[in-house]
Amino acid sequence: MGKRNKLKKALDVFPSSPPPDDDGDLVDDLLAQLDSRDETVKQESANVLNDMQLNKEADQLEGASKQDAKSRFKARQARKAASLAQNYAAGDPAAEARLEKEAKDEERDINRVCDELNLRIHEINPDGHCLFSAVADQLQLLSIIPPPQASYATTRVAASTYIYSHPDDFLPFLPSAAGEDAAGALDPGLMSPREFEQYCASIRDTAVWGGEPEILALSRVYNVPIHVIQGGQPPIVVHNPVGSSNDDQVTEKRVVRISYHRRMYGLGEHYNSLRPKTVRSQISHALQSMLPTP
Repeated sequence: MGKRNKLKKALDVFPSSPPPDDDGDLVDDLLAQLDSRDETVKQESANVLNDMQLNKEADQLEGASKQDAKSRFKARQARKAASLAQNYAAGDPAAEARLEKEAKDEERDINRVCDELNLRIHEINPDGHCLFSAVADQLQLLSIIPPPQASYATTRVAASTYIYSHPDDFLPFLPSAAGEDAAGALDPGLMSPREFEQYCASIRDTAVWGGEPEILALSRVYNVPIHVIQGGQPPIVVHNPVGSSNDDQVTEKRVVRISYHRRMYGLGEHYNSLRPKTVRSQISHALQSMLPTP
């Protein structure tokens, strides 16, 4: 698979493409040029994307007092485009230094919270299924699902089925791929029934990345809080299974803990599982910290 196809796959969060706009068209064109055989074109495209400060735009969209589905979608796409573009700016010392600093800051923030909670990062394969694999690993540790079922396939089916069965809870967070003025849209910006069905099928059957809607769905399906540790503020994002049928059974001892990484991995967004530190792992970590830096 070529780089251009990989970029498109990584950006295809929903079954269809988002509604086109001027900024979106420009970003798409620049991402396509990253596949150019001309190194100068590739480098200049990456530099322009980085200069667009897409992460800052995403921060503004996410921090708006009133968010709509389209804004949330654009924020998510902007972050992914920024992360992908940064990988192609290897010839730019300033971009390299900025990316390295952001990655170190994020790692420091996540490790600080992990140390406070006596947790360690359990690496999950960055294959598009990372959110679902990380949650499955946690559910196995909590004895909520048996080891043979502790895979992304199980949690993908669970999330997809729950979302499909509770459309009123999730449609406000899922923008219409055809645009808010599309014929047949239920309400401005909302998915049509067909789009919603395709979205749920993609969550179940493909390697499309999971995010906030899927985390909420999994929290409710398994009736367990999901705490997401991340760099920046807030350091812990809590998802509680409000609206599940067994809220009274939820306890702090049964908490799924995963980490969310924007900078530490090549494709940008990534989730890992957070396991309790054992005596063995603590000794191993201490010994490694004593080794000379190569």
